Amino acid sequence: MDSDKYIIIHYAEIALKGNNRGFFEDALRHNIEKALKREGIKFLLKKISGRFVVQLDEEEKDYEKISGILKNVIGIAHFSYAVKSPCEIESIKDAAMSLLKTKNFNTFRLSAVRSDKKFPLTSQQLNEVVGEHIVKNSDKKVSLKNFDVEVVIEITDRDAFLYVEKEGCIGGLPVGVSGKVVSLISGGIDSPVSSFYAMKRGCNVVFVHFHSFPYTGIESIEKIKNIVKILNKFQFRSKIYLVPFADLQSEIFVNTAGNFEKFRVVLYRRFMLRLAEKISEMEKAQALITGDAIGQVASQTLENIKTISGVCGIPILRPLIGFDKEEIINKAKEIGTYEISILPHCDTCTRFMPKHPATRANVETVKEIEENLDVDKLVEDAIKRAEILEI
Repeated sequence: MDSDKYIIIHYAEIALKGNNRGFFEDALRHNIEKALKREGIKFLLKKISGRFVVQLDEEEKDYEKISGILKNVIGIAHFSYAVKSPCEIESIKDAAMSLLKTKNFNTFRLSAVRSDKKFPLTSQQLNEVVGEHIVKNSDKKVSLKNFDVEVVIEITDRDAFLYVEKEGCIGGLPVGVSGKVVSLISGGIDSPVSSFYAMKRGCNVVFVHFHSFPYTGIESIEKIKNIVKILNKFQFRSKIYLVPFADLQSEIFVNTAGNFEKFRVVLYRRFMLRLAEKISEMEKAQALITGDAIGQVASQTLENIKTISGVCGIPILRPLIGFDKEEIINKAKEIGTYEISILPHCDTCTRFMPKHPATRANVETVKEIEENLDVDKLVEDAIKRAEILEI
């Protein structure tokens, strides 16, 4: 029996992909390898009987670090540190006893899974034989429902793997399998979470951030860099377009005096989508991502979402559309962006903010205001002055 230098990695949704399953498995394998190599972990990775098996180098002892790496690989449902045994019943019995020696428990359960149906015992028979052996050679008892520890036995076409603990992961689809999207990311709580959910559906995310520097501080740009660095642990490499928005805002301000003042935020958002769509063309991306949730702020009423979205010719995906704020905050804490998102910063949309923003902006009125703006030139100038950062 080999020591627990093996990690059994399971996926869930990928297993349902039918004829395309190999494509998704290859992508997940590539991402696992990339994540471990990036942190200097020495290992071998094989696909065996519908699961991945990582064999760690004898020098690798930092299991906490390795667990942290794997928990950020999107596509993994759960993984376990395991011992390996030959597919022989006596060896499996010995492996189970050895595995339990370090555990403090009174009751246990066996859960055998046979990927190789040629193994002479059924899963139930294997449970009974190994369970009987443990009972005879210890003072422990079997309990199928109220158990202290569960021993999982996985029979593959080559070896048996045994483990007692599962570490839950993100699940979803491997980053990259669903194509590229452009995410409009602010310094707030919502947009980093929506970007994460796009990654979880297999999208490679390019970020675009609109800033009003020098009228607002440089801290908002630094904040975005730090947020993207955190999100980068899920997709390995990220690109940020930093788009200057101050001059464009000034033009909108000049042309929204009096009764038109309340439409400023809607106009800002329409221009942001135009700019993001231009960047999506440059990046060959298929969709835009926003952090909108229905009714959360004035620009996110259904009427305003419709008016704002009308300028865009590609799909706009809103992963958080039905979330409440508490759900978004909890996920931000889970993925690690919350503490940075709540740091104070000058948000672009708050510059020249109207006292009473329109909640039901009429699209014809908004278009009438835009007739006084050189829309194409404003967009072109902002794109030309955009900076690109690689994380």
